[in-house]
Amino acid sequence: QLQLVESGGGLVQPGGSLTLSCAASGFSLDSYAIGWFRQAPGKEREGVSCVSRRNSLTKYADFVKGRFTISRDNAKKMVYLQMNMLNAEDTAVYYCATVPVSLVVACQLLPEKYPYRGQGTQVTVSS
Repeated sequence: QLQLVESGGGLVQPGGSLTLSCAASGFSLDSYAIGWFRQAPGKEREGVSCVSRRNSLTKYADFVKGRFTISRDNAKKMVYLQMNMLNAEDTAVYYCATVPVSLVVACQLLPEKYPYRGQGTQVTVSS
């Protein structure tokens, strides 16, 4: 059974850093694209970053470019989101999600394109 489990969320001060992890099980991660999405209270879920089957094919939402870095380790079946220079607007529940894709297809930042997702981890940025 395909499963994604996020971890690493928590409370951090503005300007701080967190690394989120997404553990995959029940499927071959190397055949899937992975995306990170977030949803703040009262807001729509939005795409943060994604990585295709190759680590070289990544995308970032404009609001995280230069601050967040996505990476994947297919051997460990893990995907990471390194988040730096966090601010209050980054407060949200963060989800990882996955979709099977062809090798050379670029990932997308559209939540509706990812049929499988985890339960999420809360990130709160506050002083």
